[in-house]
Amino acid sequence: MSIHEGSWVPGTPCWVDISVPDLARSQAFYRGVLGWEFTPGSEEFGGYTTALVNGRGAAGMSPPMPGADPAPTFWTVYLATADSAASEAAITAAGGQTIFPSMQLADLGRMGVYADSTGAVFGTWESGSHTGYDVANEPGAVGWCEGMVGDFEAGKAFYAAAFGFTYTDMSADGMSYAMFSVPGGEQPAGGLGLETERPPYWSVTFEVDGTDAAVARVLENGGGVILEPFDFEYGRLAVVTGPDGEPFGIITSAPMPV
Repeated sequence: MSIHEGSWVPGTPCWVDISVPDLARSQAFYRGVLGWEFTPGSEEFGGYTTALVNGRGAAGMSPPMPGADPAPTFWTVYLATADSAASEAAITAAGGQTIFPSMQLADLGRMGVYADSTGAVFGTWESGSHTGYDVANEPGAVGWCEGMVGDFEAGKAFYAAAFGFTYTDMSADGMSYAMFSVPGGEQPAGGLGLETERPPYWSVTFEVDGTDAAVARVLENGGGVILEPFDFEYGRLAVVTGPDGEPFGIITSAPMPV
């Protein structure tokens, strides 16, 4: 198991969560597909619950906030920060927008939600007692996060200015894509690509032990398939949807090419 102790290096994807209209249904779906167990919902934080992989925090899930208007269901990716105020200022200076200003969540940490200069929504997380997911790259845990931006060069410039991203270009004919690294962090930390067919977004891919079997579990538990399993140099990948139509990836990773 890839266990991570302590805070993540600033700029690194460090947490993912989702707000769902039927918490019990979504918990049953992800339990069936990814094997998650869940902590009891916290009344203090609106029923927020943590998904566990072998007892370690892997993701968050909650019912919608009381009185909130119905909205599309999607996974939110949070980038680590050591200084929420400084990150918020850098995001603004780089052309981003503030959706929810950074706020303190008891002793857990500090979060904010933003849109980059092309419109892709992401969060930031400044660690307190909660440092982000503490298991990764193992079946059931986050394996990869990527931002799909509306303008490739503008997106790269935004994250370079706001978070210090540097890039390894992976583009090919008909595809603009780069892996990004963060100052002082593990390499690579995630990906950045061009999205031309839908609004920009950040996405999460979960590691599984057997992509085809995981796709079968998705269908058995009421999800759908956007992209059937296929092989590429980094493993076998599929893109699926959860019970509320939320897209996410599932991958059985191959060893990282050297």
